[in-house]
Amino acid sequence: MNYARPELLAEPDWLAAHANDSDVRIIDCATVEAYRRAHIPGAVQLPVHFYIKEKDPAGSDHGTLVMPPAEFEALMGQLGVGPDTTVVTYDDNNALVASRLWWVLNYYGHTNARVLNGGWHRWLTEGRPVTFHAAKPVRTTFTARPQPGIYATADLLLARYADTARCQVLDARTDEEWAGTNDRGNRRRGRVPNAKHLEWVRFVTKDDRRTFLPADEIQALLDEAGISRDKPTFTGGRPVVGCR
Repeated sequence: MNYARPELLAEPDWLAAHANDSDVRIIDCATVEAYRRAHIPGAVQLPVHFYIKEKDPAGSDHGTLVMPPAEFEALMGQLGVGPDTTVVTYDDNNALVASRLWWVLNYYGHTNARVLNGGWHRWLTEGRPVTFHAAKPVRTTFTARPQPGIYATADLLLARYADTARCQVLDARTDEEWAGTNDRGNRRRGRVPNAKHLEWVRFVTKDDRRTFLPADEIQALLDEAGISRDKPTFTGGRPVVGCR
């Protein structure tokens, strides 16, 4: 398939050939129950809430910001991710949470990360090997280097990018969240004024392989939603690999 940024994705053939490389770490972002049933050989399970957020004052994993640097360093070190590790993320939900981990890795300066194209669905559909044996990575040292240029807070958006002539907001949440009929536990419903909407799942094929759409089809979706290539784009709600 034709992708604008193919280096952001790992194809199953490549992963099958490199899964046992010492500098490759596969991270399964599904629930621990799903991981225990079956996973890609050599994959480690992400042992925290898949949105990888800071803890809120009540102690849950549903805070509003990304996990703090020291906690993320400890997490990646536990999973055997070092400065030279190629990380491949995958999940069983159309790359939703695998893309989230990919984004957090990039935010903390680790750009050597890829999302498995098609994830668990494609791996199974193509009849590739699975296991229920947990991988036991060697602990290593990870250094978080925050990249504030790829993180936009609500205050930043209000202060610098409220003018729609200068930027655009792509709301990738579900149709129900966009319409305000599902608050997903948030205190308020609604959307950013003048935002464009394109539900995240539309970037993935509807067949059993669940791969990302090719570049021309993604471009057609963005054109239909009114997203311009000439403006800085802020995505909200769900990370979209390769869309900025």
